[in-house]
Amino acid sequence: MRILIVDDEYDIRRVLRLVLENEGYDVVEKADGKEAVEQVREDASIDLCVMDIMMPVMSGIEAARRIREFSSVPVLFLTARSFDTDKENAYASGGDDYLVKPFSTRELLMKVDALTRRYNSYGAKGSGASAGARLTGGVLVNLDTRTVIKNGVLVELRDKEFEVLAYLISNRGRTVSSDELYEAVWGEMPLPSSGNNVTVHILNLRRRLEDNPSSPKVIRTVWGKGYQVD
Repeated sequence: MRILIVDDEYDIRRVLRLVLENEGYDVVEKADGKEAVEQVREDASIDLCVMDIMMPVMSGIEAARRIREFSSVPVLFLTARSFDTDKENAYASGGDDYLVKPFSTRELLMKVDALTRRYNSYGAKGSGASAGARLTGGVLVNLDTRTVIKNGVLVELRDKEFEVLAYLISNRGRTVSSDELYEAVWGEMPLPSSGNNVTVHILNLRRRLEDNPSSPKVIRTVWGKGYQVD
């Protein structure tokens, strides 16, 4: 898999390259957001963009916004700031995940693995027609454009809500446990409290997609095992 590293600090790029290449990834480096946009536009083989937020010429936030105009390649932001407003801006720009410096190699690799696996498993990567799925209840999910339509009306979903739905669709017909969902979507090892986070996102999806959220047909609960999309 091919990963684009974007950071104006050479030493950070060098460390990231060594870590990722040691795991077998093919790595490309760029020093600012403008170069990142051009690289993604010209190189359809990119599976993930690992990008700093604060950079000269063009910030990571602006670069992600421009990339989202033509590509669904996942973006993992790196930043030294951890304020909620910074995180909100990162996700609002089209970012998929967020890593605060300093971070461990293990944490980086878990997020890289989760994002690249989802991108390729969901069928978002490719040059052909958009990847879509028709679900019960008049729900149409386009995995390429990350849009959801119900009975002809656009449904607004938060990034993580869409990712939960997309992961269930990629495992259509199979029951997915709460722990598996959490590890795949959040890119972290599940904790005892992680199930609550998954439950909240499932409930939000049901409110938006189900005709009757108290009797779900789109996302079924398989008692004692997890959730399933048929």
